[in-house]
Amino acid sequence: MYADKQSDGREELASLASEVLKLLADPTRLRVAWLLLDGPMVVGDLAASLGRPPAAVSQHLAKMRMARIVSTRRDGTSVEYRLDDEHVVHLVREVLHVAEHMVSGNPPHHRGELHEV
Repeated sequence: MYADKQSDGREELASLASEVLKLLADPTRLRVAWLLLDGPMVVGDLAASLGRPPAAVSQHLAKMRMARIVSTRRDGTSVEYRLDDEHVVHLVREVLHVAEHMVSGNPPHHRGELHEV
């Protein structure tokens, strides 16, 4: 009986974790998160860095906000987006490090660098 209850909790947690990974699996959303590793940014700056229209970036940010991957803070008339959780920050960094290992024997993070978006 205990094992059944424990597996039920794990199933739900695995499902939620999978949803976070699915959201970050989109290249644009991952690049947004990558940019936000350096600190808060407004939509216009994110869009310019990504070479994407602000409306498209806003749609991605809305999904990320609903999933609590990013949060917002109003600064005058602009809205700044930031990564909402230290675990998300670690997750984004780690997945980027894994990718760097796949393409390089001496990845930039081992040299104290991080590739540009």
